[in-house]
Amino acid sequence: MLKPFFGPSERLRLDSAWKFKAIFLLAAIFLCLQLAQAKDINEALQNGVMMIRTLEDHSGPAYLLYVPSKGGENAPVFVTVHGISRDAIEQAYMYAGLAEHYGVVMIAPYFSEPPFSDYQFMGRNGHGQRADLTLDKIVDEVGRLTHARTDKLYLFGYSGGGQFVHRYTLAHPEKVARVAIGAAGWYTFPDPTLRYPYGLKVSRKDLSGVIFDPQQFLKIPTRVFVGAEDVKQDPALNKSLRITRQQGETRVERAQQWVAAMKKAADSLGIQTPYSVEFLPDSGHSFAQSMQAGGMGQKVFSFLFEPLAKTPTGQASP
Repeated sequence: MLKPFFGPSERLRLDSAWKFKAIFLLAAIFLCLQLAQAKDINEALQNGVMMIRTLEDHSGPAYLLYVPSKGGENAPVFVTVHGISRDAIEQAYMYAGLAEHYGVVMIAPYFSEPPFSDYQFMGRNGHGQRADLTLDKIVDEVGRLTHARTDKLYLFGYSGGGQFVHRYTLAHPEKVARVAIGAAGWYTFPDPTLRYPYGLKVSRKDLSGVIFDPQQFLKIPTRVFVGAEDVKQDPALNKSLRITRQQGETRVERAQQWVAAMKKAADSLGIQTPYSVEFLPDSGHSFAQSMQAGGMGQKVFSFLFEPLAKTPTGQASP
């Protein structure tokens, strides 16, 4: 039976970088061992600690779950999605203190490869399991277990995870309150003439059951966070001529081009939605650096959750 990892208070007391790296490495090794055993690793839910769980029907991947100390009753749900390095543990632990402070339930799914080799694109037919539908199952289970509010999600994803969360928002806007995108490599543009994932032209051969509705997804408040120094064409970046011509050469350029395209599409329909790009100082393409040097964690939570606190109904406003 898996024992809970340390809570956010212990994490915040780690006063040197080597201590955090050592514990993070041990946690990562432990997660890999748990995944390799392919057994039910669930235990009774506890508040204020990090837990690794699997879907109770054994139909999906492992996920990390953090329920704040005061419990999850009627709490918002924050989902953070890893990049292609599958660093779900790193993201979960670096966000745990903020989840505790803001009183939100945090889910960090672990989309293993295989069967989620295509998770950035939600899992196109013939390319593995559907990551969007799997996330829905995880959210439903967490809602049932914690009694958190799961009707509208607050999403964040970094790099490949940023690709996933913005495409999930395009496909399932009715399930999303706000979305923060961290330095996605490239984007699906609101162009109905381009085939998915470049644009919105989708068929059953791509994603069964998905219909992109600009009248709905263009209403979701969105902010892209990207390092001011994220201007290198590293090996993980899609450098195809088609993407470069459409979106630019760097993650900075691509974020700006996509936000401009979304603003233009929203304006054309008379929809006033706040789309924006925020540059993180002293940050390249690194989640940890963006969090530590760029202050991304607090900026993401401020964007996602402070509007929620300011409205008397408890519902986020644009």
